[in-house]
Amino acid sequence: METLLQTFLLATGFLLLVKGADWFVGGASGLAARFGIPQIIIGLTVVAMGTSMPEAAVSISAALKGNADITTGNILGSNILNILLILGLSAAITPLSVAKTTIRCEMPFLICITALYFIQGLDGAVSFADGIIQLFLFTVYFIYLLFMAKKGAGQDSEIRKPPKLLYTLFSTVAGLACIIMGSNMAVDAASSIARILGMSERFIGLTIIALGTSLPELVTSVAAARKGNPDIAIGNVVGSNIFNILFVIGISSLITPVPFAPAFRFDNLTALAAAVFLLVCCAGSEKLKRIHGAAMLLGYAVYFIFLLK
Repeated sequence: METLLQTFLLATGFLLLVKGADWFVGGASGLAARFGIPQIIIGLTVVAMGTSMPEAAVSISAALKGNADITTGNILGSNILNILLILGLSAAITPLSVAKTTIRCEMPFLICITALYFIQGLDGAVSFADGIIQLFLFTVYFIYLLFMAKKGAGQDSEIRKPPKLLYTLFSTVAGLACIIMGSNMAVDAASSIARILGMSERFIGLTIIALGTSLPELVTSVAAARKGNPDIAIGNVVGSNIFNILFVIGISSLITPVPFAPAFRFDNLTALAAAVFLLVCCAGSEKLKRIHGAAMLLGYAVYFIFLLK
């Protein structure tokens, strides 16, 4: 009975996270529009990072509650799932073309910071000083996004009527409230389920929590692939993975040292291998083909089976 209750609370928490992220992105985008910020900048910053709000909320909440194993598991699990499952599924639906800047800049940057995360965790924890380094790199990445947005700002010629101020304020505040409540519910329920079933917080974070917090990326990427907007599908995932490591782990490690148990080394190397595989697939033809998507889905299945052992 207790397990059913906690499962219901976990599902409710995920629902609040997804809906809250949707409201928050809509409200924040509306506020930005009212102040005349170009849509391309909104897309590269608010919307891209908004899909990672569930990971951020759950991971930071877990760190505050002293369940930092969930923080590490959630980020590594989400980054693995984002590439192997979400992009794999998207590419299986339709081949995805990739922007040259994503291949030349963002994918190599993701590989580098994933390797950095591995090195930082070798001593058993991501420290306050490690977090400062990650947030510095996040600032550099954010400046790069703004520079890229400025270069393409002229392409955004569509004029949109700004939404009503009260609506955007309500949407932003309500979305943020749902994200906070949902993250608290998800962390508490997942920790309870782990204790009841004798599962480790690592396994819960790498699977259930990772899948639940990656729902916005899943919905956004699959929908983008089906609607013929492949750049959104891949850009959303790569940007989300960068945000997860640099911002979420960076902020969490400022709150408390984030434990990095030896078992997480395998998961980090899997995330690194997935990022390298994505770059290799896209580098030649600037496309992620159906066969690549099938290989990614197979890779995630093998990884998940390994976790069950």
